[in-house]
Amino acid sequence: MAPGGGTAVQDHVALAEIELCCELIIAASAADEDRLSLESIDEILRVAEEGRTPTG
Repeated sequence: MAPGGGTAVQDHVALAEIELCCELIIAASAADEDRLSLESIDEILRVAEEGRTPTG
């Protein structure tokens, strides 16, 4: 049972992880192949975006 008083606790890290898992599930269900490639998974999880450094 949820605590009364209207105070909701949100774990933003857990919510972000759930969102990423949902994106993987959606991509896997829409994929033509049997499994997602590592490159596809990196793209879905936006791994390359975070690993990039600005070039100047």
